[in-house]
Amino acid sequence: MSRTTFRLFGAVGVLALTAGLAACGSSSKAAPPAGPSGSAASHPEWSKYTFTIGDNGGDGSQELAKTTGAFDNAGYKVKFARFTFGPPLVQAAASGDIDLGSVGDVPPITGAAKEFGFKIVAVTRSLTPTQPAENIIVPKGSTIRTLVDLKGKKLAVPQGSSAHGLALNALKSVGLTTKDVQLTFLDPAAGATAFATGKVDAWAIWNPQSAIAVKQGARILAKGLPPIDQTSNYYVASEKSLNDPARRAALTDLLKRLSGEFAWGVKHPDEYAAALSKEEGIPLADAKSILTTVETRVTPVEPADITAEQKLSDAFLEAGQITKKVDVATVTDSLLPAGFDSSKLG
Repeated sequence: MSRTTFRLFGAVGVLALTAGLAACGSSSKAAPPAGPSGSAASHPEWSKYTFTIGDNGGDGSQELAKTTGAFDNAGYKVKFARFTFGPPLVQAAASGDIDLGSVGDVPPITGAAKEFGFKIVAVTRSLTPTQPAENIIVPKGSTIRTLVDLKGKKLAVPQGSSAHGLALNALKSVGLTTKDVQLTFLDPAAGATAFATGKVDAWAIWNPQSAIAVKQGARILAKGLPPIDQTSNYYVASEKSLNDPARRAALTDLLKRLSGEFAWGVKHPDEYAAALSKEEGIPLADAKSILTTVETRVTPVEPADITAEQKLSDAFLEAGQITKKVDVATVTDSLLPAGFDSSKLG
């Protein structure tokens, strides 16, 4: 596996990437959205805070923050921590090792089932909801043509991830269960190797990994779209930050600024692709080709989101993938004001 591919699939595990974000003086910088009280100057206590943002990769958030200067005048410091996928990120939020991070639809469920201390605070929605954020894919030349053909086959899945939920629901949609296939729980890096070397027959994985694999010849067996999958991700935050009024106000400001950098990126696709290329270590052409798969908007948590998460949680319990019923409403604490939509920023 090349160094580029190795890095793309997150084999480095958890890695602190940025100790702080310095202004770079670029004229192309976005104007950071105002905080809850309009200015960091209104909150001198923020100077004491350093917030860690958990990063799953694939959205260019760290490089976009540098490009846009989103946190230059925030009043608090920001650093990023890189994770291979969602479950360890949720655990880090629960332990207070990170303050905020974006994950798929399943990690909050599996984390809540283990009674981790975190809350769902916002939703990241695809700007192209008819385009899947993840897929079940098979290698070029595979004889597997339908989901039913997965019976008895090896399906690689990052355990406890959104792709785990896609696999579960996709199998159920054709009358199969987890007993009918050989679920092979592998993190994204190990899954990439197993898929490339033929050690598994299929792989449930998100973008950009899925999109790049398809570009290289893999075939989509099942798209991660309703009714078998959600197209949204969820921001989770540590209860430590949420329960302290001053830190909560700063965290709300942070989330708005983070939302603003993505809004800027959508309106500046060339710069966004360059940021994604640099952060993920992939060719610029690949970054441009998959850009629409990562373009999103951020909104508050809505009742429909809680309903969708509850349905998925109940499905996991029914399938024996978790052992404790989760009440999703009790692990939800929306940070953003009603009507907030990052696509309207800038």
